[in-house]
Amino acid sequence: MTAAALALAVAALVGGRPLAVRLRAGMRHARSRSTRPAREAAVVHDPLGGASALDLFAVCLSSGMAVSTAARATATSAPPALARILGRAADLLALGADPATAWAPPTDGHADEQCRGLLRLARRSAASGAAFADSVAELAVESRHDAARTADAAAERAGVVIAGPLGVCFLPAFICLGVVPVVAGLAGDVFTSGLL
Repeated sequence: MTAAALALAVAALVGGRPLAVRLRAGMRHARSRSTRPAREAAVVHDPLGGASALDLFAVCLSSGMAVSTAARATATSAPPALARILGRAADLLALGADPATAWAPPTDGHADEQCRGLLRLARRSAASGAAFADSVAELAVESRHDAARTADAAAERAGVVIAGPLGVCFLPAFICLGVVPVVAGLAGDVFTSGLL
């Protein structure tokens, strides 16, 4: 037990500093501001951020804003992938492009399921005249449900993964403190009674 505590203390002293971690990882230590593309590359997909951006877009559309203005207003607070799509569509729509062209899927293929769903809804709304704001609000609700299901699945997987090490740690203790004394007590009774 003391060896484990000593190893933990050494790891905290040696590896706890951000500079040491960066140097071991081969990253440069820079005090200058990072560029926006580098920050966007490090951003992890946030499904709830996308859902809130879709809610904002739906509210802007419901209030009567033009689609290009609503897309531009939403792009400033949306996650990076969704912001690129909304910004591109806002620019093309403001220039007078056809909605099918403005809401076309990106050629680089960097669109997640939320983005693809929004692009489908926008093209369908432009072609049929369906209410775009209600569809976007439903997509936001669906995104929240998907995020909840994903979080539940991750929690269940974590429970399964944690059970193995806990079993390895507690099984020897259970055997030493629970089973061995009972077996020793029964063996003592059997040997002293003369049955064997």
